[in-house]
Amino acid sequence: MPTTACRDCQHEVSTAALSCPHCGAFYPFQAEWDGWGYEWKSKTTIAGLPLVHVAFKYRQNMRPVVAKGWIAIGQFSYGFLNISQFGLGPFAISQFALAGAALSQISVAAVSVSQLTAAFYGVCQAGVVYDGFGMQILRIKDLL
Repeated sequence: MPTTACRDCQHEVSTAALSCPHCGAFYPFQAEWDGWGYEWKSKTTIAGLPLVHVAFKYRQNMRPVVAKGWIAIGQFSYGFLNISQFGLGPFAISQFALAGAALSQISVAAVSVSQLTAAFYGVCQAGVVYDGFGMQILRIKDLL
């Protein structure tokens, strides 16, 4: 087996090693490695945020990468439009959402999915909304 120096501790390791036997670094033969999964950011930015950020990735410490952008797609995301499992922002299509307008399984939202009119309506399986409909919806005005 060919060997190379570990990028962290510089000990010799196999080029097929999943972790360094000396320091425990993952994929020690790679010059750079920042986690498992997929991440992509558009080069176009507006106010410092990428136009699109897609992140389905975990870092070396097993923390998920949060998609942050105007259009954020990933397991965890925040931005103007979120398509995710856990979303935070003005608009969200998520399993769990904290948003101004949401289409989700569980949400806390002011409103949700717009019809072709100017009015917004909340659509979720369970949640707290200002106005909306769904299976287990609590309206803020009824709670107050």
